[in-house]
Amino acid sequence: MTDNTNLSERELVKEVCRRIRVARSYWDAHNNAACRGEREKALKLYNTLTKEQKAQIPQVLRVWLRYRSEKYFGSDRTPLKSSRKKRRHK
Repeated sequence: MTDNTNLSERELVKEVCRRIRVARSYWDAHNNAACRGEREKALKLYNTLTKEQKAQIPQVLRVWLRYRSEKYFGSDRTPLKSSRKKRRHK
């Protein structure tokens, strides 16, 4: 869904859950670029939710979105492509 402004509260919560699950499936498939994009979309939507709506997101999905994935995709991480270019194997 590209236009999330017309979603009801319940649909918005479901869309956030769906996007997190898609990101996790990309993560499990080692597709980091797709995972990063889906995670960013999920996080953007997640940040629009109220405290009550956030409580409706299953805890395992919230933890993955906010903590575990931040370890790998946080702003302090070096992009994968540039780090590969710098390595030289002898």
